[in-house]
Amino acid sequence: MRHILPLCAALIVSACSQGASDPSSDTFSPQFDEQRFRDDIQILASDRFEGRAPTTHGEKLTLDYLSNAFEQAGLVGANDGSYLQAVPMVSYTASENQSISLAGIPMQYRDDIVLSSRHNQPQISIKDAPLVFVGYGVNAPEYDWNDYKGIDMKGKIAVILVNDPGFAHPESKRFNGKAMTYYGRWSYKFEEASRQGALGAIIIHDTKPASYPWSVVENSWTGPQQDLVLSQEIMDQRVQVEGWIQLEQANALFEKAGLSLDTLMDRAAAAPIAIALNQSADIAFANNATFTDSYNVVATLPGKAAADEHILFTAHWDHIGTDDSKQGDKIYNGALDNASGTAGILEIARQFAQQATQGHPNDRSITFIATTGEEQGLLGSRYYAANPIYPIEKSVAVFNLDSTNVYGKTKDFTIVGKGKSELETYLEAALVSQNRVAVSEKYPESGGFFRSDHFSFAQKGVPAVFAGGGTQPLDEATAIYKAQMKQKMKGCYHNVCDEYREDWDLSGALQDLAIYYKAAHQLANNSDWPGYYPATEFHHLRPAKQQ
Repeated sequence: MRHILPLCAALIVSACSQGASDPSSDTFSPQFDEQRFRDDIQILASDRFEGRAPTTHGEKLTLDYLSNAFEQAGLVGANDGSYLQAVPMVSYTASENQSISLAGIPMQYRDDIVLSSRHNQPQISIKDAPLVFVGYGVNAPEYDWNDYKGIDMKGKIAVILVNDPGFAHPESKRFNGKAMTYYGRWSYKFEEASRQGALGAIIIHDTKPASYPWSVVENSWTGPQQDLVLSQEIMDQRVQVEGWIQLEQANALFEKAGLSLDTLMDRAAAAPIAIALNQSADIAFANNATFTDSYNVVATLPGKAAADEHILFTAHWDHIGTDDSKQGDKIYNGALDNASGTAGILEIARQFAQQATQGHPNDRSITFIATTGEEQGLLGSRYYAANPIYPIEKSVAVFNLDSTNVYGKTKDFTIVGKGKSELETYLEAALVSQNRVAVSEKYPESGGFFRSDHFSFAQKGVPAVFAGGGTQPLDEATAIYKAQMKQKMKGCYHNVCDEYREDWDLSGALQDLAIYYKAAHQLANNSDWPGYYPATEFHHLRPAKQQ
C-alpha cells in the first residue's frame, strides 16, 4: 500500500481542484443498516414477488414496496408527487412450437436456436430466405470497417458472430482490443442488421466471446420479450426475426454450405467480410403482442442551493419472472441481479434523507431511479433518458448499482470501463478512506459498460459509472469464503438459483455503498460538472475540462 497511497493522494488533489472536498471531512458519516439491507434483498427476491418481471403481478408488488420505502425514508415522488413514471411497453411472445430449418437442417427451439419477433403480427412465416454470413455485423466508419459493404441484405438473413473484431486478436489493436466496444453488443447487431434492410438476424453463440453460457440465452430470450413502444416507421425497418444459434449447430450450417466456420472466424477478425452461404432459411411460428405500461420508480431529495441540478442513482428492479415450461423451480428470483442493487439504492437514499433531517441537506438534488426492463435491453433507463423527469442537461452524474458484492471485503474496487470520465476521480478520492485502490474490470471483453442502465445516460453525455466489488479479498479468511461462495453460485446468473442466501457476507457491499455515498456527497455539494475524456466515444457530448 505504500506505493498506492501517493497515487491516491494525487487523485484527491485532482478531485479537490475540481471542487471536491476531502471525504474524511464529511459532516455526516453514513451508517448503513446491514440487517435492513438484507431484509430488502430477501423480500424483493422472495417467491411472492414472482421474479419481478415487468407488467406482471410481481411488478405491482415491487412498485408498492419501493414507493413505500422511499416515502418512509422521506423522499418525494419526482413525477409531480408520484413515485411512478409510466414506460409504455409491448410484450412479444413467440410460440414455443416453432418450425425452423436452416440449410435444410431442422433446428430445435431452445436446444439449438432461439428466435423471436418484435413485430405486431400473429404469424411469422419466412420461406427460402437466403443466409448471408456478415462476420461481426459491424459498420464502423471510424474503424474503416463495414461487414455489409457491397451487399444488398433485402429479404436476406444475416448470420453474425458475437463480440467484435478486437476480441479474437487483441494484439492487432483493432477496435479496442480485448475490451468490447458497443459494436460487440447483441443490441447493436440487431439494430445494424435492421438499418441494412435485412429480413432477419441470427447471432452465433460462443460462450467465451459472449461471456455467458447458452443457458443465459435460453432463459433470457424465451417467453415474453418486452420492448419500448416505438414509432411505426422504426418498426417497419426492424428485422422480422432475431435470435441466437448454438455454436455446434452453426458449424453444421456452415459445413452444409461447404465452408469452415473456424476459418471464416479468423478471416472475419482480420478484415470485413460478407459471404453468401448459398443456403436458405424456412421459419414459421405464431407470435403475440400485448401493450401495457410498466413503470420506473423515481424519488428525489431536493437540494437547497441548486435544486435543478441532479445527481442520479440507478438500479434496475426487474428480473426474468417465471417460466412455467420448467420442471421444479420456475421462479427467477434475481436476488443478486438485481434485488441487491435495488436494496443498495434504498440504503443510500435513507442515508441522504437522514443527513437532510439532521440539518445537512445537499446543495444539489439527489434522485433515485429504480428502472424497469433492464434485462430486456435497458428499457426503463432508455425511456427515462429520452423522456427525463428532470432535464438531461441538468443531470450531473449517474451512479449505477447492478449486482452488489456478496463475497466480502476487498482491497480493490472495480470500475467497469475505467478511464472514461472525470466522475471516476470522485470514487478514487473516496476509496482512500478505506485504503482501497480503483482497478479496471477483470474481463473487459464482456462489454460490461454497455450492459447496464448507466449506458443509457452515457449515450446522452451524462458521466456515468458502474462500479463495485474487486478481485482481491481483504484477507485469507475472506478469500476462502469467496471461493466457496463462488462455487455455490456457479451458473446462477440468469438462472433460478439466483436466490437470497443467509450466508452471504455483505460487508463488501456495504463498503461499496459507502464509496458511492461519499463520491455523490462531494459532487452534490460543489459546482463541478464532470465530463468524458477525449479518447471516449462520449467526449463530444460533454467534454472533460482537464484534457
